[in-house]
Amino acid sequence: MLAGVAYAQARPAGQARTRQAVPPAGTRQAVPPVAPVATVPATAAGTIRTLRVEGSQRIEADTVLSYTKLKVGAPYTAASLDQALVDLAASDLFADYSISGVETGDIVLRIRENPIINRVILEGNKAIKSDKITKEIKLAPRQIFTRTAVRADVGRIVELYRRQGRFAAIVEPKQVSLDQNRVDVVFEIAEGAKSKVRQINILGNEQFTDDQLRGEMATKQSRWFRLLSSNTTYDQDRLNYDQQKLRQFYLTQGYADFRVTSAVAELTPDKRDFIITYVVEEGSRYKFGDVSVDSEIRDFDNTKLAASLPIKKGDWYNAKLVEDALDSLSQAAGLFGYAFTQVDPEYQRDKDTLTMGINFHIGQAQRTYVDRIEINGNTQTQDKVIRREIRLGEGDAFNTFQVKRSQDRVNSLGFFQDKFEIKQTPGSAPDRVVLEAPVEEKSTGELQLSAGFSSLERFIIQANVTQNNFRGKGQTLSFGVNYSTYSKSIQAGFTEPYLFDKNIAVGFDVFRQDYNQFNYIGSDRNTTFSQVSTGFQLRAGVPLTEYWQLAGRYKLSYDEVGLASSFLNADGSCNPSLAGRYLCDSLGNRWTSSVGYSLIYNSLNSGLRPTAGTRFSFSQDFAGLGGDVKYIKTTAQAAKYYGLGSGFVFSLQGEGGYIKSLERSRGIGIDKVRIIDRFYLGEPNFRGFDIRGVGPRILRIPYITNADGTQALQTDRNQIQDDALGGRAYYLARAELELPLGAGARELGLRPTVYVQAGSLFGVTRPQPTTTFQQAVDASGNPRFNPDGSPTLIGNPVTSGGFPLYTVAATDTVNGGRQTTCQTGYSATVGGACTGSSNNIAIITPPFSEQFLGNSAKPRISVGFGVNWTSPFGPLRIDIAKALVKQRGDDDKLITFNVGTSF
Repeated sequence: MLAGVAYAQARPAGQARTRQAVPPAGTRQAVPPVAPVATVPATAAGTIRTLRVEGSQRIEADTVLSYTKLKVGAPYTAASLDQALVDLAASDLFADYSISGVETGDIVLRIRENPIINRVILEGNKAIKSDKITKEIKLAPRQIFTRTAVRADVGRIVELYRRQGRFAAIVEPKQVSLDQNRVDVVFEIAEGAKSKVRQINILGNEQFTDDQLRGEMATKQSRWFRLLSSNTTYDQDRLNYDQQKLRQFYLTQGYADFRVTSAVAELTPDKRDFIITYVVEEGSRYKFGDVSVDSEIRDFDNTKLAASLPIKKGDWYNAKLVEDALDSLSQAAGLFGYAFTQVDPEYQRDKDTLTMGINFHIGQAQRTYVDRIEINGNTQTQDKVIRREIRLGEGDAFNTFQVKRSQDRVNSLGFFQDKFEIKQTPGSAPDRVVLEAPVEEKSTGELQLSAGFSSLERFIIQANVTQNNFRGKGQTLSFGVNYSTYSKSIQAGFTEPYLFDKNIAVGFDVFRQDYNQFNYIGSDRNTTFSQVSTGFQLRAGVPLTEYWQLAGRYKLSYDEVGLASSFLNADGSCNPSLAGRYLCDSLGNRWTSSVGYSLIYNSLNSGLRPTAGTRFSFSQDFAGLGGDVKYIKTTAQAAKYYGLGSGFVFSLQGEGGYIKSLERSRGIGIDKVRIIDRFYLGEPNFRGFDIRGVGPRILRIPYITNADGTQALQTDRNQIQDDALGGRAYYLARAELELPLGAGARELGLRPTVYVQAGSLFGVTRPQPTTTFQQAVDASGNPRFNPDGSPTLIGNPVTSGGFPLYTVAATDTVNGGRQTTCQTGYSATVGGACTGSSNNIAIITPPFSEQFLGNSAKPRISVGFGVNWTSPFGPLRIDIAKALVKQRGDDDKLITFNVGTSF
């Protein structure tokens, strides 16, 4: 019996195939290659007497025969039997197949079915996750195993790694035989290192150096200082992109005939790196010739249009300026209502004079009107919320400026994904245009439950709920609770941007804030005074023009200001010698009733992350409409943003304020503006300085006794009590540059910036000294303060010399525990007549020096680098800022960060 077999190898004619033994179950073996089909001996011929199939398990015999053209009673030849084998191989259903009985006509098709795949296993893959690979390959559990499919999947996996720049990746397929004709398919992957670009060679360039041209490319040569760059890996798409970049660069330099004749990437023998070689032809350099505009639209003055273009005769040819001119002409046509204007540049190249004349031909067009505005993609947001931000209505004359403004206003809502664009399509007539506003909604509700750590507040717990598109009507509803060791607050607010569908915004806020001011003594953070504010605010705003808005507000709050118990006397009164007179003067509870307004100009292209435009606001608040406090507070803020291209955004920002009290003087050395109503400056607004680290302050510096008995002021700043007093006036300016990152970093919400800031806080009244210490001179002539433990003095040392301070004995049932200047008895006034017979206790305060610093308008300057990150556990801001210029007493800070708080 002669057998023809299609399997791993072709054998000589007439040689029967010896069936390979099936490996034991669980044994891993390499997947053999796809085999050629063996032929049947040429002498085979006759009539098929019988026809049967042996070895089929899952596949019916009739199905097997259906893949061939063999039938009982039909003649057969060597060629027809060979074709039957080819047909069985093409079905991809069989691991082995053969034909016997060719001598007698009793044809037997012996088959061994391909196994069923039990599992597909990936081993060794780290750079590419398994789920990304399984999406690309075709093999899957419960499918039929075929060598062709395995080899195809090997190619797909290798291609995935090549897209990542790993050209040395090797994928070895293995199969593990199981019982019941099943197999596990294992892809053993050796990923190898990323193939870097070792060298970029440029041939044919004469006008520009290799380094200049490499600088224009996206692909970079692999060097140690580009360790974190992804542009040093080889990418075929990037290779094509770099050719376009080279052409764009030369076209902007006047070389209109430039071309890249070849670009070849060669893999080094070790398959680790690539060497890329470009061959270029620079050609001649051209200048602009005559520039003209030929318009078929009668409304246009061709001469004036040509004069307004950024192209001047005699300048070097620049393709970018030509593109800008096309955009400028199209926008000019759009301003006149021509939506579908065709502008074609007609080049007049003169190779003798090396000039490039350009005529911009504006084709005939009809003035267009808005046929209709179609809004789609919004499932939650009501149409009217979007439509009211579009500055064109149906039937209005088309205007490109209004279309651009509409895009900016819709983007500023923050309800939709970035890159929103209003598209223009032909309408129902040639003079009609349809404005399509396809939006892609994003989540506008924010639920933040977080715990964090801040350099400002230490441990923080937050629970904030905000819905910026409440009920799909554009309304804002918010509620939040914040708790930390030194501050607690609860607030709720609501804003209706269009009251009764009119362009009038109204809203309200209710709040309770418990804030503690503190200072550091060593590593201990000590609370000084506390402020609890409870109240509400009503808000309203109306637009004056497209960019100007007027907003008004009324605020009523009740403020309770107290001191920490460590600064109080036994009777609960303030102890000036411990707290400082400047803090004692601020105690008390009062109502503040204020009305204010803001005049706002806003042309920013986005309210969230602006890249162009201006914002300015001028605000005043008048306190004294009832209540216990009277003042006028004036503030102004301005910001200008510039998009520099390539993702760079430069901004200039400035702000300032002044508060003037309308109250009578509260005494010598007491500022008429209370300490909690003043301005403060420092972290986080003024980076490079600590919280409230800029401006007027009192440093209480203790005297220490040296080993030789002499006294000296403490020099360790951590051991000095530092109380910020705030100021009545301040200013702050910042220049900031936002740096672009790759797409992956942008998706993570990373935004790095570099900046320089300058500002100051000043204008507070110099406080009176808290106390005066008796002074003596020791035998060596060194001054000694409070040398004999004498009582602390109170009062003006210049006019009265100071009065000793005592605590009334507890045996006095009327005035016990109070402070007085009487050694015996009691007087409510400093230095007043004493009545009573109690023997009072002298108050002895360790000596200290009180220094008033920082009350200067001279600028403080800092430079720094910061990163904003919208992290999974809340917003994060990290800054590294150095204070370059500061005043004596200012508290600087190099590194600051905030987690779980707004930035």
